[in-house]
Amino acid sequence: MHAQIPALMIIVPFTAAPICVLFRHAFASWFLAFIANLASFVAALQVLEHVRTVGVIRYKVGGWVAPAGIEYYIDTLNASVLILVSGISLVVLTYAYKSIVKSVPQSKHYLFYAAWLMCLTGLMGIAVTGDAFNVFVFLEVSSLATYMLISFGSDKRALTATFRYLIMGSVGASFILIGIGFLYAATGTLNMIELAERIPDSESQRAVLVAFSFICIGVMIKAAIFPLHAWLPNAYTYAPIAVTAFLAGTATKVSLYVLLRFFFSIFGYEYSFGPVLLYSILLPAAVAGFTLMSLVAVFQTDLRRMLAFSSVAQLGYMVAGISLATQAGLTAGIVHIVNHALVKSALFMAVGCIIYQIGHAHRPSFDDLFKRMPFTCIAFIIAGLGLIGVPLTVGFISKFALIEASMDRGWWMIAVLILVSSLMAVIYVGRVVEVMLFRQSRQSTPESSGLSEAPLSMLLPMYLLIAIGLYFGINGNATLSLAGDAAKQLLGGF
Repeated sequence: MHAQIPALMIIVPFTAAPICVLFRHAFASWFLAFIANLASFVAALQVLEHVRTVGVIRYKVGGWVAPAGIEYYIDTLNASVLILVSGISLVVLTYAYKSIVKSVPQSKHYLFYAAWLMCLTGLMGIAVTGDAFNVFVFLEVSSLATYMLISFGSDKRALTATFRYLIMGSVGASFILIGIGFLYAATGTLNMIELAERIPDSESQRAVLVAFSFICIGVMIKAAIFPLHAWLPNAYTYAPIAVTAFLAGTATKVSLYVLLRFFFSIFGYEYSFGPVLLYSILLPAAVAGFTLMSLVAVFQTDLRRMLAFSSVAQLGYMVAGISLATQAGLTAGIVHIVNHALVKSALFMAVGCIIYQIGHAHRPSFDDLFKRMPFTCIAFIIAGLGLIGVPLTVGFISKFALIEASMDRGWWMIAVLILVSSLMAVIYVGRVVEVMLFRQSRQSTPESSGLSEAPLSMLLPMYLLIAIGLYFGINGNATLSLAGDAAKQLLGGF
C-alpha cells in the first residue's frame, strides 16, 4: 500500500467525487469530501518525508514504463506543492460547511462538494505527474470544476465571471496544448525527463521555440500574471467566499508550479534564460503587476475586489523571484508561493466571516465592526500584516528574501519598487483597519445592533491558518530551507 501512495493521492478524491453525487445529502457529501481530502493530505506528508529522506519518487502508473506509460515524478518542489494544495483545501473545506449555507442552496451542496473534490484532483494531478500531456488533462479537470464552483455564487454576476474565466481559461489551455503538441513533434516523447534530454539535441529547434512561446503565454493566462489577469478579479469577487479562499491559496500557485517545471526542468535554465531571454518578458510583467495592481487595490471599496487585485500584485512578486533566475531568486519566489497562500486564504476567510454576518464586504460600512466581531477583525489585521510584510510574519520572510536576491543581481530598482508596492499595501489594508477600529458608527440599525461573531466552525480554520503563518514567520528557516532545496533541484534539472 505504501508504494501506491502517489496514485492514491489522486484516486481517493477522484473516486469520492461521484460518490458525493450518489449521496445527494449535504452533510454526508461534506463528510466524505473531508475524509478524502484528509487522506490526500496525509499521503502528501508521507511523500514529502520520503523525498527528503530517501530521494525522488518515480512512480509508473499501472507498471508501464515511459514513454508507453505515464510516470509520476515527485521531488521536493512538487511534494511541497502537494502539501500546500491538500492542506489549504482541507482547512478551507472545514470552513466551507457553514460558509456556503447562505450562498449555495442546500439541495446543491452535494454538487458543490463533488466539484470541490474534482478541482482538488486536478490540482494535485498537475503537481504529481511527470507527463507533459497529463499536465493538460489534469489542468482541464481542475478548470472545469473551478468554473462550476465559481458559478455557485449567489450574485448573478458570478455567471458572467464564470463565462469570462471559461473563455480565457480555454484560450490558456489551448495554448498549453499547442505547445505540448509542438514539443512532441520536435522530440517524439511526452515524458518530462525524456523531453529535457531530447530538447537540446532536437533537429526542430523552431518547433521547440514555438512550443516555449505557446506554453509561456498559456501558463501566464492560467496563473493570472499581469497583464493576462482579466479573469481573476471578478472570479474572486463573485464566487462563494470559501471557493475564493480555496482558489487564492492553490489554483494560481499550481499554475506557477507548471511554469517552474517547464522552464527549469524541461527547457532548462540555459534555454529559458539564455537566447530566449525569458526574464526580459516575465520580469517587466511581474514588476508592472505588483506596482500597478497594488495601486488599483488602493481604490477598491469591496474587500473581495481589493484582495483580488492584491493577489495579482502578489503573483508579481513570485514571478519576479523566478525571473531573477538565481538560486536566491527562485528560493524567494517559491517561499512566497507558500506564504501568500497562507495569508491570502486567511484574509478571504476573514472576509467570509464578515459577509456571513453582514451580507456584504463593502468597506465604508464597517463602522465599529471590531466591537461586534473582534475575533474576525483581529484575524484580518494579523493576516493583513502578513500581506504587507511586517517582521515576524510570513510576508516579511519572502519579501526580504526577494529584495536580497534583487540586490544580489544588482537590480536595486526592483528592490525599491517592492518596497513601494508594500507601502501601497499598508494603505489599502490600513484603510480597512481604520474603519474597523476607529470610525464611529454613524447610525445604529437593528441589524447591526444584533451582530455577533461568525460560527466557531468558520473561526477555528481561519485561526489555524493564521497560527501556521505566524509559526513560519517566526521560524522562517523552515520554509526557506525547503524552498532552497527545491531551487537547487530546479537549477540542476531532472
